[in-house]
Amino acid sequence: MDKVEEFEELRPLLFSIAYRILGSVGEAEDAVQETWLRFDRSTTLPESAKAFLSTAVTRIAIDVLRSARMRREEYVGPWFPEPLLSDPYQDPTRTAELADSVSMAALLLLERLSPLERAVFVLREVFGFGFDEIAATVGRSEAACRQLVVRARRHMEAGRPRFTADREERRELATRFFDALEDGDVGGLRELLAADVRLVGDGGGKAPQLARSIVGAAKAARLLGAFFPWLGRVEVSWEPHEVNGQPGAVFRDRDGRVLYVIALDVLDGRIQTIRSVINPDKLAHLGPVGDAWSVDRQVRRARGRN
Repeated sequence: MDKVEEFEELRPLLFSIAYRILGSVGEAEDAVQETWLRFDRSTTLPESAKAFLSTAVTRIAIDVLRSARMRREEYVGPWFPEPLLSDPYQDPTRTAELADSVSMAALLLLERLSPLERAVFVLREVFGFGFDEIAATVGRSEAACRQLVVRARRHMEAGRPRFTADREERRELATRFFDALEDGDVGGLRELLAADVRLVGDGGGKAPQLARSIVGAAKAARLLGAFFPWLGRVEVSWEPHEVNGQPGAVFRDRDGRVLYVIALDVLDGRIQTIRSVINPDKLAHLGPVGDAWSVDRQVRRARGRN
């Protein structure tokens, strides 16, 4: 197997490591590309391509994350990861764990960790690297890496939601939710929402959003039921899709361009959190991006005529 074949075989793993550390599809892809360049420039084949490449992509991702943290602190409104519709790394024996580890909720919890804690946690808890491998990757002792994992695990477990419903159950609930959303069925929406549901959007100051944060089933159902049915009248369509391993949908304008991505957290048979990613910068990897401002104006005009 030559270098190109070795790299391509490991590319899904490298991207998945980088994305979980960075929360950005574009930055993860750039980290993987830089990893390839380093691999290609190496004059001798390493004893283990996996060890060499995973070390390189992790170190690159840590450096990128350190420089990105300041930008995220200055971000306008809530910051969410770039939506991932399909994780390229698959392990049939750990499908549920991998899906939960890439969920919006899990990635936002990872944001609380230092870059080093985040990297060590991802390598150990998500991908099962040995402490000897992790120590070599981040340049710390095995004992130090164990302490970093313990500290990171404590932070994660304190806030991690437990997605107890199976995937089919979550998908069925999501279908009912989006059907009620399309119909403007406020009562139906309220029945599907947890009492303390949170509705929150990431527009980054670059796109219209219903609200930065709404809490409570009654408020959220009224707001959703009053706005979303009008999207159909201006030819906005939606398609169900897993978003970061959880149920969600992609909304498109009449020309098929991406407008929004919505992701749902389901807990105990109810929708606990509704996150919408509207910032066009975070949607470009999904294809051509539509003008959400224009759609918003069309909806307001349509509502004003009725």
